[in-house]
Amino acid sequence: MKILATAAILAVLFTTPPAMANPITPIADAQRGTMVTVQGTVERITDEDEFRLADASGSIRIYVGPNWVPADVGETVIVNGFVDDDLIGPREIYARSLTRADGSVVAFERRYD
Repeated sequence: MKILATAAILAVLFTTPPAMANPITPIADAQRGTMVTVQGTVERITDEDEFRLADASGSIRIYVGPNWVPADVGETVIVNGFVDDDLIGPREIYARSLTRADGSVVAFERRYD
């Protein structure tokens, strides 16, 4: 019984949800060519696989393709992904996961490197 309790405590202490594994970066500070975790409100859905996320520092395009956007306008979400390293055009994050306000995590299996 003691071993089970110890194992349970260790599992809780050393298991971190994906969105909490990385510190939140303000959208304005998301640098091209880096992995980031950003948090904000879905400002608008621009396509079936793309939306704009906004926080107090600005907004950025989030690409979840080839998946459908799993959030609604006005919803607060956390996105973990890669900031496109293109020097031309607006910044865009290729999402690897999205955490909804209720804590549910949507992982995007397709990787864009």
